[in-house]
Amino acid sequence: YHGTHVPGAILRNLLENPGWYTAYTPYQAEISQGRLESLVNYQTLVAELTGMEVSNSSLLDEGTAAAEAMAMIARTVNSKEKNQFFVSDKVHPQSIAVMKTRAHYFGMELIVGDHDSTDFAAMTKLCGALVQYPDTTGRLQDFTGLGQSLHKNGAHLVVAADPLALVVAKPPSEFGADVVVGSMQRFGVPMWFGGPSAAFFATSKKQVRRMPGRIIGESMDRLGNPAYRLTLQTREQHIRLDKATSNVCTAQVLLANMAGMYAVYHRSDGLKHIARRVHGLAQLFASELEKLGVPVPNTEAFFDTVAFDVSPADSAAIVEQLQAKQLNCRVLDAKLLTANFDETHVEEDIHKLVAAIKAAGVGSRASASTIVVDGAMPAQFARTAPFLQQKIFNSIYSETEMMRYMHTLQLKDLALDKSMISLGSCTMKLNSVSSLAPCSWPEIAEMHPFAPASQTKGYVEMLESLEQYLVSCTGFDACSLQPTSGASGEYAGLLVIRKYLESQGQGHRNVCIIPRSAHGTNPASAAMCDMKIKWIDDSKGMDLGEFKKMCEDHKDNLAAFMVTYPSTRAFFEDNIQEICQIVHDNGGQVYMDGANMNAQLGLTSPGMIGADVCHLNLHKTFSIPHGGGGPGLGPICVRKHLAPHLPNHTVVPPSSGGDLGPVSAAPWGQAGIACIPWMFCTMLGVRGVTDSARYAILNANYMKARLAPHYAIVATNANDRCSHEFIIDCSELRRRAGIVEEDIAKRLQDYGFHAPTMSWPVPHSLMVEPTESEDQAELDRFCDAMIAIREEVRKIENGTWPAEDNPLKNAPHTQHEVCASEWTHPYTREEAAFPVPWLLQRGKFWPSVARVDNSLGDRKLKLRHEK
Repeated sequence: YHGTHVPGAILRNLLENPGWYTAYTPYQAEISQGRLESLVNYQTLVAELTGMEVSNSSLLDEGTAAAEAMAMIARTVNSKEKNQFFVSDKVHPQSIAVMKTRAHYFGMELIVGDHDSTDFAAMTKLCGALVQYPDTTGRLQDFTGLGQSLHKNGAHLVVAADPLALVVAKPPSEFGADVVVGSMQRFGVPMWFGGPSAAFFATSKKQVRRMPGRIIGESMDRLGNPAYRLTLQTREQHIRLDKATSNVCTAQVLLANMAGMYAVYHRSDGLKHIARRVHGLAQLFASELEKLGVPVPNTEAFFDTVAFDVSPADSAAIVEQLQAKQLNCRVLDAKLLTANFDETHVEEDIHKLVAAIKAAGVGSRASASTIVVDGAMPAQFARTAPFLQQKIFNSIYSETEMMRYMHTLQLKDLALDKSMISLGSCTMKLNSVSSLAPCSWPEIAEMHPFAPASQTKGYVEMLESLEQYLVSCTGFDACSLQPTSGASGEYAGLLVIRKYLESQGQGHRNVCIIPRSAHGTNPASAAMCDMKIKWIDDSKGMDLGEFKKMCEDHKDNLAAFMVTYPSTRAFFEDNIQEICQIVHDNGGQVYMDGANMNAQLGLTSPGMIGADVCHLNLHKTFSIPHGGGGPGLGPICVRKHLAPHLPNHTVVPPSSGGDLGPVSAAPWGQAGIACIPWMFCTMLGVRGVTDSARYAILNANYMKARLAPHYAIVATNANDRCSHEFIIDCSELRRRAGIVEEDIAKRLQDYGFHAPTMSWPVPHSLMVEPTESEDQAELDRFCDAMIAIREEVRKIENGTWPAEDNPLKNAPHTQHEVCASEWTHPYTREEAAFPVPWLLQRGKFWPSVARVDNSLGDRKLKLRHEK
């Protein structure tokens, strides 16, 4: 974690811009081209820095990225024969701890040791090894020999690297790395007390179909123009469920875009200047220590971190004296401290720190220094090959052009600043400016997660009070904010259940029952916890007899039942309390997926229905923006008996921590955005939070009533009411007119709307969730669009428009196509682009590309800029 300067142009025009932060994950590629292009910038940046062939579009943090690398390698080799993974003891301690948590139920033996003295040739069961570059003490090392030794044994080399160091240091690809992971935080993203920031994951092309996380690739649209899209989605949890490459269902899009734009803003020459300057500050510090007579064990092979010997003084005592002068250094052991430097430091800081060290009684007699202070890396580690030669990283020279570039991309995307986004199970509600404003305050943005407790009391008080808000909303007893996404929360919650069962002598329980309507992350998370998944059909609601029999059949091994409430089929399950009791009667615990918590707030709670643990999507229910596909925050709340097993942390234990190892790299996960739900709860209070659920349910039922005469609505409850969302069945339209849900989704873009959720949990369907944030006029506008589209379908049914050449099959229509001299369609240009009056009155949003060819993008992978 490093101090960094967020360029003002990026702060104002991206981080604080609703055109960027209120967008959803770019599943609808045609209205997401701006941030997709930006993410390809990011993927190109990471691939160039690491020297690897491909990169994903970000993961959650460095620790979990390292764990994902271990899991990918296990999928690559025969993990039954090679079930050991080595981690150097010079890797950052938080990463080691996260990997230990992951390995325990993954069937992987994690070996932590000294990579210099380990005989890797003798380790025949080893599938891979992780090293840090530079390592946690600051030392740079060439791992060529280690890579060769691993490869001879059929094992893989993973390197956790510092991206700023890679600007001037030899890339890991040059010493045989198979995977490179790390954090892009210091590329213009605040520390935020641990997150959020974008972790990177880079590897070879041959691993791309095993690589976790989202990947952006280039395809072609209907008109033959290049277009970006999410590629290779068949790897992901919403398709492959428990067979997915990972349970990861989000990225850190907003932060990845910030990091990519940081490189665009500074250009390749600017990045090199920053890196050389940071290294020069570290050189100056080491040189001044030598002059003071303080031993510096490593005088050459470092980048930004310098270890120094304070003996015979006690290192902890010296750190206390430095802290009293508002100077923070890290204790390595009883003798050694380290100091780390970043782009926010100046020479004055160096001299102030050296003077404080001298005042603490460290150092002997004055002596000369042999360290050259020139910002140049030692020859054996210096980067020599050209990189980052793409035009985007070498063409913008003014803030004016930077502003225009980001604005041009923003105009290609449809976010909440343009119209409502009715995605079912996604809760695209208002992200109020009042809630978001504190994220930019230096008190929130510039705090290091491992800062001394005496310096973080206010921050921790805010986090702990948020935990209590969430405990109150859920009806539970304890909360952990550490999970960094909904899927991360699922994983943590299931681990808590496993830990509890082990503490009761019931560690053999490993069966997890999951309804067929569950989010894909549910089975993927259960698989990560080494649970055996048993599916149960709930297409017409839960059959209590069948459910009871399944629980009784597995009563000796039942660990958990995962349930979403209200159901993903958009109604409150009437028998939910009885369902939970059946699970308990057969020895299991109830995990409630909190994706639909927006319909519960203040009206009911997971505690009231009988659940034992739930995660909350604070990026849904509690107003954190989706960021175009991240960040998120997925804390878990638990009953009292599970509280002793909440995630802890190896560096800074949170007050909620129990006997479970960390699931994220930082003690409180993505603490920097926790102020948003804190503000949401504080400002709304009990009545306002409860009204959020009331209005969300009211709005959904209003829209359902308006659309019911025109579309088939999937059965709801006995009173013909839905929860906060409802499902439209498109099967009859498909049969009568050949129109599928994707056609309606793309046609909505011509009307200026993002599509509802497609094809889930009911095949050939659209799931609509309006949230409480939209007024009646906007609800009506969306309904009017859907009704108009239904009338367009009738024209296909009665033969007015051909089945293969009509506004729905050709949607969306671009400005270029509509304005072209030639028009060959049997419908008018006005019918294509301006089918309703408000598009002229409010202004037209034009999709920048026509319908994207998905299969082409998966067949021919182009994942980075070449020019």
